[in-house]
Amino acid sequence: ETLVPTVSVGRVACCECGIATEPNNVNMCAACLRSHVDITEGITRTSTLYLCKFCNRYFVPPGGWMRAELESKELLSICLKKLKPVLAKVRLTDASFVWTEAHSKRVKVKLTIQKEVLQGTILQQSFIVEFGIAGQMCDDCRKVEAKDFWRACVQVRQKAEFKKTLFYLEQLLLKHGAHGAATGVKPVPTG
Repeated sequence: ETLVPTVSVGRVACCECGIATEPNNVNMCAACLRSHVDITEGITRTSTLYLCKFCNRYFVPPGGWMRAELESKELLSICLKKLKPVLAKVRLTDASFVWTEAHSKRVKVKLTIQKEVLQGTILQQSFIVEFGIAGQMCDDCRKVEAKDFWRACVQVRQKAEFKKTLFYLEQLLLKHGAHGAATGVKPVPTG
């Protein structure tokens, strides 16, 4: 019969409260460590979502608009995209909505994050980020609202027997989708 050695980890008293805990670099229990180290430091607790009041779409940076219902996974993804730069140094483990009145123009998201604070010591913390909903018209609704909305007026003329240059310019406009942003095109005999 062979004896298998057993390895037991000794316990030390927490330097703050005296509870027996597994040894770590600062010899603190998880509760005391959590009270001294804030892993949510630097993460904003408030932000703003922009909603077009005409088409009920939310602004998604840098220039997109997306339709999303309250407490939907689409709206949650928009909220998390707004927080992505500040959540880069932590690990997001859970995100969910906290119920608010629909007319309050507030969306609350409860986030649970983890971060390693010491070698081998991972802390987990939950907190709430509140998003205020502000009104802003999207470009499509702005064009409809202001019937003759335009940012530039361009006249192109060419006095020649052939129209190759104008046809080439027309193909470039179509290729790059610039015709979708145009409010009107009026052909004349010279351009």
